Amino acid sequence: MSKRILVIGAGFAGMWSALSAARLIDQHGRTDIEVLLIAPEPHLHVRPRLYEENAAGMKAPLLDIFASTGVGFVQGKVERIDVERSQVEVVGGNGSRSTMNYDRLVLATGSRLFRPQIPGLAQHAFSVDQVDEAAALEAHIKRLAAQPDTPARNTVVVAGGGFTGIETAAEMPARLRAALGENAEARVIIIDRNAVIGKELGAGPRPVIVEALQSLGVQWRLGTGVASVDANGLTTSDGERIDASTVIWTAGVRASTLTTQIPAERDALGRLHVDRNLRVLGVDTVYATGDVAYAATDDEGNHAMMSCQHAMNLGRSAGHNVAADLLGEAPIPYSQPKYVTCLDLGPWGAVYTEGWEREVKMSGAQAKELKTRINTEWIYPPSAERAEAFAAADPLRIVVA
Repeated sequence: MSKRILVIGAGFAGMWSALSAARLIDQHGRTDIEVLLIAPEPHLHVRPRLYEENAAGMKAPLLDIFASTGVGFVQGKVERIDVERSQVEVVGGNGSRSTMNYDRLVLATGSRLFRPQIPGLAQHAFSVDQVDEAAALEAHIKRLAAQPDTPARNTVVVAGGGFTGIETAAEMPARLRAALGENAEARVIIIDRNAVIGKELGAGPRPVIVEALQSLGVQWRLGTGVASVDANGLTTSDGERIDASTVIWTAGVRASTLTTQIPAERDALGRLHVDRNLRVLGVDTVYATGDVAYAATDDEGNHAMMSCQHAMNLGRSAGHNVAADLLGEAPIPYSQPKYVTCLDLGPWGAVYTEGWEREVKMSGAQAKELKTRINTEWIYPPSAERAEAFAAADPLRIVVA
């Protein structure tokens, strides 16, 4: 009797899960285990690049890769997971509903930007979280030239001074001047509740970040949050009014809400607790990977970040292990002890760090060259050539040496 692995999600973790599972099944010459991936569209959204220009084009097609590796694709959105019956309910693009059974499930539905109930935030703030949202921001910036030349028109406020907020802010002065003219008085302000810029990035790269942002003319307001947003700007939690035609919200993400349908423990960000093989604790038929998994990266107490860097390896591991489970093979525990960061700092350059203490190894133009390679080569899917795709899906493949 044939068996089925369902992978939900076509992001980095979902794509690599499907390819890695298909790889192991192929190595065993089995034709009685199918791998199906369910997602709203057959594209990998290159989310780490959405702070850049041309956001609408930040998609990579997947159908040819899936066809060459034997991965089935189902276009739709999973609305319900029934763990007891091992079923999911899928809503197709035309609104039709269907139920699909599984023998093993890989949840790889990623995360979304967290938008708190701040007055006016949903109506007036932009984001770079999803392709359509980043494209809407880009179109808005290009339309600014049609507005009267005022300080508000020339001001962008970025709410959130973390990884995404810094990368977005560093791009904005040049993007504003490209839209408004080189002589425009472009003003970019980061607002963050923390006492230091880039708190989550640690003390190591902070001097480089500060130097770069100051060089680019980016300002910041620390120790304060956003109290309200309107069509003409925002008010901070300590009462300052900032007139701005453009407010960009980047402050925090949460795991997909589908995690709430799995009867298991979750962390404060909504991620499911998993064992070292990425099986959800207490739910034998479900694996979680990428941004929905609270997974240990090593034996030192570190856990995977909600990042592309970890999602790719988490996906390879989850796919391998879910197939190994059905094949009766020993799993390969997920391990990713080397942690690096490469933060884009716009025209100034970038900063590259290694280790959880984030020791700076490169900065400026040299780090920018590495960041460009990461963004344009390393994070993209493999070719649709079967052997190459399977080689890239090896869970033991070292991506960061």
